Amino acid sequence: MVDSTVLVESLPTGAQEKSRDKGSDFSELSRRIADAGLLRRRPLYYTVRFGAVALALAGGVAAFVALGDSWGQLFVAVGLAVVFGQLGLAAHDLAHRQVFSRRRPSEAGGLLAANLLLGMSYGWWMNKHTRHHANPNHEEKDPDVSPDILVWSRGQASRATGLPRFVGRHQAALFFPLLTLEGLNLSFNSFKALGSRAVKRPVLEGTLLVAHFAVYFGGLFTVLSPGRALAFLAVHQGLFGIYLGSVFAPNHKGMPMIEEGTRLDFLRRQVLTSRNVRGGVLVDAFMGGLNYQIEHHLFPNMPTPALGRAQALTEAYCAELGVPYHQTGLLASHREALRHMRSVGEPLRAAR
Repeated sequence: MVDSTVLVESLPTGAQEKSRDKGSDFSELSRRIADAGLLRRRPLYYTVRFGAVALALAGGVAAFVALGDSWGQLFVAVGLAVVFGQLGLAAHDLAHRQVFSRRRPSEAGGLLAANLLLGMSYGWWMNKHTRHHANPNHEEKDPDVSPDILVWSRGQASRATGLPRFVGRHQAALFFPLLTLEGLNLSFNSFKALGSRAVKRPVLEGTLLVAHFAVYFGGLFTVLSPGRALAFLAVHQGLFGIYLGSVFAPNHKGMPMIEEGTRLDFLRRQVLTSRNVRGGVLVDAFMGGLNYQIEHHLFPNMPTPALGRAQALTEAYCAELGVPYHQTGLLASHREALRHMRSVGEPLRAAR
C-alpha cells in the first residue's frame, strides 16, 4: 500500500521513465490471470444476481401500488433508489461484456437495464465510459474529470471560469449535495445525446427513454397526490444519485492526474490512477465489484466474482515490479477523495 497523499496531483517519481522499458509487463500479468481461469463467463452468478435485482424491482413496484397515496411511499423511494443503483451496476457489467461474450445480447441487456428500466442512454454512457477506461484521470481525454462543474487538478482550477470557478472553492463540502442531482443529470444528458454521434440508435434509445419516463411520472402522479409525488421524486432520485456517486467516486478521485504528454504503459496507466476499496462481502455487493477498480481497469470484461482472486495476483505482481498499488477502506477512500477536492480548490479560495 502507498500513502495516498503521495499519489495526488502527480505521478510517483520515476514512474514515467520506468514504464518506457516495461511494455510487456501487462502481457505477463494477463497470462497469469488467464491461466487461473479468471476470464471465463459466470452465467450462474449473473442469473442469480440479476434475478435478485429483478425481484427487488418487482417488489418495489408492488409495494408502491399497494401503499397508494401515503407518506409511507418515502420508504419505498429509499428501497427503489438502491434497486436503481443495482440496475446501473448491471448495465455497467453488460456494457463491458462481463455477462455475455457477444455484442448483441450485451447490447440488448444494456438497453433494457439502462434505457427502459433506469432512464439513462446506454449508448451515450457506454461511449463516455469507454473513453474513461482508455485514459483514466487524463485531464484532456477522460470525460469523468472534465471541469464541467468540479475541478480535479490545480491546473484546472487555475483555468476555471463561471460555475466551476464558483463551485470549486467549496467543492469538497458541496460534493455530496451535488450528487443528489446526479440521477437527473444522467437522464438529462441522455436525452441531450440523442442528437449526437455517441448514440448509434437514437430512435430506439429515445423511444425506450420516453417509455421509461411515461411510466415513471405517470405512476407517480396517478397513485400519489402532487405533493407526495414530488417528495417521492426528490427522495428517490436524490438517494439514487448519492448511491452512484458513492460507488464511482472512490475509484479514481484523489488519485494521480495525468497531463498531456505523459507516457505510461497500459499497466501503469491503469494501476497508478485507480484505487481499490476493501470491506468484504457487503462492500462487494454495495459497489458491485467496482471496489476492485484496479483489476476492473486492467481486465474490463472480467466477471465480477473473479475480481477478488485477480486482486491478490495483481497486487503481488505489482510488488514484483515495484509499481505502487493503492487500496484502502470505504470511508478512507471518501476522505482521500474529499481531501483532494479541497486541496485542488485552494487556489480558488485564495484568489477571492
